[in-house]
Amino acid sequence: MNGLLGLIPTPPPLKARSLVYDLKTRLDWGDPALTIVDVRDRADFHISHITGAIPMPMNELVERALSSLELMRDIYVYGDTDEESAAAATKLRQAGYLNVSELKGGLPAWKAFGYPVDTVVTATVF
Repeated sequence: MNGLLGLIPTPPPLKARSLVYDLKTRLDWGDPALTIVDVRDRADFHISHITGAIPMPMNELVERALSSLELMRDIYVYGDTDEESAAAATKLRQAGYLNVSELKGGLPAWKAFGYPVDTVVTATVF
């Protein structure tokens, strides 16, 4: 039986820094057991964000994460720049999160590959 366990496919492992392709592969896996965190401000999040991402602006990041995400959860984090993503990942790691990955290139890289994004549309009253 132990030999059969090696044949069971598994999703790609979480890396400290991931390419958008790595995240898309995990999402395509079906039951990815991960969380995508957008640390940009809410206005930018509402304009466009990776499908399935949750908003946790940088100034609220640790507090909101600790109240809603398990420390063992696989988390992909992105911001406006790689530096912002790295800073957010560092904050989460310092708060005790063990499985955090910085999404290299963030939303622009995600969009460049044509991967799905969501927008929050608000009605304008005339």
